[in-house]
Amino acid sequence: MVRAGLRALAVVCLLALAACGPPPGPVPQRTGPADLQILIGSSGAAETKAVTDAAAAWAAASGNAVTVIPAQDLDQQLGQAFAGSSPPDVFYVDAARFADFASVGALEPYADALAAAGDFYPTLRQAFTYQGRFYCAPKDFATLALQINEDLWARAGLSAADVPRDWAQLTAVAERIAARGITPLALGDTVERIGAFLVQAGGWLISPDGTKATADSPQNAAALTYVQRLLRAGLARYPSALDTGWAGEAFGRGLAAMTIEGNWIKGALAGDYPDVRYTVHALPAGPAGEGTLSFTTCWGISARTPYRSQAVAFVQAMTAVDQQLAFASAYGVMPSVVTARDRYLQAFPADRAFLDGAGHAQGPVNAPKMGNVLSDFDTQLQRLAVADPQAILRRLQRNMTAALRG
Repeated sequence: MVRAGLRALAVVCLLALAACGPPPGPVPQRTGPADLQILIGSSGAAETKAVTDAAAAWAAASGNAVTVIPAQDLDQQLGQAFAGSSPPDVFYVDAARFADFASVGALEPYADALAAAGDFYPTLRQAFTYQGRFYCAPKDFATLALQINEDLWARAGLSAADVPRDWAQLTAVAERIAARGITPLALGDTVERIGAFLVQAGGWLISPDGTKATADSPQNAAALTYVQRLLRAGLARYPSALDTGWAGEAFGRGLAAMTIEGNWIKGALAGDYPDVRYTVHALPAGPAGEGTLSFTTCWGISARTPYRSQAVAFVQAMTAVDQQLAFASAYGVMPSVVTARDRYLQAFPADRAFLDGAGHAQGPVNAPKMGNVLSDFDTQLQRLAVADPQAILRRLQRNMTAALRG
């Protein structure tokens, strides 16, 4: 899955999609065997192999041909392909990019026709719904949870009974940890981490239908004020303050007792910091209750493909329960369908906190032209310790409103 830090769309992609949308009228469809081109934004060799093997098995069983292409830069390559009127038949679409593609007619809205359309988690359906239409099938997802370093936790005199369940408890245990000379919490400095606090406070940045900015609200102000207090008191520190590239690195190096990351941290720690002993827990609840963020990618089908029915059949095979569980074992993702839940937890019981987050998760801002707006918001969040939270939210409200009107 595409991680934090990939918010801004490549300029070539925006220009190409806006200028070179699908031609008027239906695209003539070809019957018989298809030669599908699949463009993926792979997380690494394991994902590339798993998708390639699954595609080859489907092709052999169905009589079609499939070529899986791992992108070096997915946004740029998609933009070039659309500009050249030769887009791939199927391609990964990150939820944070989805509305940009849907708004210019680049995607075939096929997902409601899938046999398992009602089996996808509601949050994931919403992430790929634009103007009331469910466009593309979520291939998997991740959520944020709280990771605790067991050794640093014990050094601070804490036990399993002290795992924080709400903001007040988070502050209390952070103070105890800080008193032992340990940084309590390594926290990413973008909306893709701090946004969880907005949800826990009962806020968010945009209305559910994606038409109205809701950034400047008392709930969001309360959330940013709480995070600001943690930063000012030294109870939370951004990765840059710990001389690290991201919060998972700070956690892996033992520079903080807690962090807030997604289930991708499993692979990162296993690869770079295999000796770290840690546990995973639900994020502490805020004034409005539990809340987390979800991150997902869908199987987009080009509105220009001459192989629509074959592409839909391919996606249906890739999102089947057994296939999603195979992907989970191969490269550590969580299945996007509810009916895979029990089998997934049997195989990966330590991931329960991540999977349980699906019930109270908030997806990315689902509106077009928000890349630069949210990048600016991230810049403001990086100054949160010394800035006025209300001023940050007013700025974001103005910028989002202008983008929605534009």
